[in-house]
Amino acid sequence: MSAHDTVFNTPYRAFLFDMDGTVLNSIAAAERIWTTWALRHGIDVPSFLPTIHGARAIDTVNRQGLPGVDAEAEAAWVTQAEVEDVEGIVEVSGAAQFLKSLPARQWAIVTSAPRELALRRMAAAGIAEPEVLVTAQDVSAGKPDPAGYLLAAKRLGFDVTDCLIFEDASVGIQAAEASGADLVVITSTHPHPIQTPHATLASYDSVSVETDPDGRIRLNPI
Repeated sequence: MSAHDTVFNTPYRAFLFDMDGTVLNSIAAAERIWTTWALRHGIDVPSFLPTIHGARAIDTVNRQGLPGVDAEAEAAWVTQAEVEDVEGIVEVSGAAQFLKSLPARQWAIVTSAPRELALRRMAAAGIAEPEVLVTAQDVSAGKPDPAGYLLAAKRLGFDVTDCLIFEDASVGIQAAEASGADLVVITSTHPHPIQTPHATLASYDSVSVETDPDGRIRLNPI
């Protein structure tokens, strides 16, 4: 945790979580698949891989501007390959237990992955499926657009500005900022220190949740 963070001990109606890199670590699996794809299309792998995290597959493919490529077919190939390869996927330390401690209708996962892939990765990491799960198919615009977070808050019955968002990747952080919600950045899945003005959290082992008499929830340091 970083010091002087106002998101701690602050009451919220709900917590909204990104998935990959925030509650589970699928970086190795994702990079295996995307490396294969990039090599097939003559894309420079070292410069390409840092751009894949947090974004929908279709958006990643479209960003490359490859001539004569069926972006939807390529994204479908990537997704199917990722569904079949969950080796090495693990929870971010303490995430599964922390999520279990939250009231069922006061948290959601908002992911750029399609639903089938999201469920497969959560199962591999031991992460419980939330009552509200917003995936790539649920929005017409992916992160950094805030649509996913706005939809998750709406499905839970709250205003997004009454929620706390947990993110890790740059496009997700931009989506959270655009939503107007408070934000905490998970840092444990990144090999390099993240420079951010937002509150940070290395793992869920160092926090707990407290429920106020009015039903609001607080993120408390242990």
